[in-house]
Amino acid sequence: MSQPLFGLIPAGQPVIISPTEAPSPTSFLYAIPPTNPNSPLGSAISKPFGHVVVFLLPGVVLPPGTAAAIYLVTPPSPALGQTAPNFKFLGGIGPGKESAIFKVGPGAGTGGGNENVVIGVSVEDAESVASRMAAAGTGPAAAAATSGNGTEGALVPVSTARQQPSTLVLAQRIIKNAFNFLSSYTGSTPGQMEVVPLKAFEEWWKKFESKVRTDPGFLERDDDQ
Repeated sequence: MSQPLFGLIPAGQPVIISPTEAPSPTSFLYAIPPTNPNSPLGSAISKPFGHVVVFLLPGVVLPPGTAAAIYLVTPPSPALGQTAPNFKFLGGIGPGKESAIFKVGPGAGTGGGNENVVIGVSVEDAESVASRMAAAGTGPAAAAATSGNGTEGALVPVSTARQQPSTLVLAQRIIKNAFNFLSSYTGSTPGQMEVVPLKAFEEWWKKFESKVRTDPGFLERDDDQ
């Protein structure tokens, strides 16, 4: 996961796509600088904000069975004996809900302090993220994941969602796709054996690879290939 996966937009500020820190290949920290009203640049550094949008960047597909958990990260409190940062779960995004708005508090990023507002994004098990969203009641995704009344915003498929085809079914659909394409290129040897030119197979592979890039889910549908 070396390429940027997520984008953040603090209300009234430019989009952020590069994490400040990546503690692991599946966890990312985004530090949003505080407003400095005494800076010559004024509000160009940052503006107070109470909400932040987090979204998957175009073309990004998370690994199967995973979702992105969103956290508000705050410094430890020595008075409480804390030595590690606090991670407050805000919600999640993932398949079926590629973006969401999260409340981070009134006037976050104001000039009252010099600390950044830090948003953490962690790629985790989708069912775990969905269950915490349901427990916290964080928006329609939680309701969809628990009630089973719809799929909109659901991070994990509900019972009415289309089941993923098995590996065997996918393999059969690939073979069917190849057969339908290559059958028009068949020829016969002197011994009446049907053959397919290697060039035809290369042409099929190019078209198949292009189709996978433009429509990754076409093999999962039941329509004719």
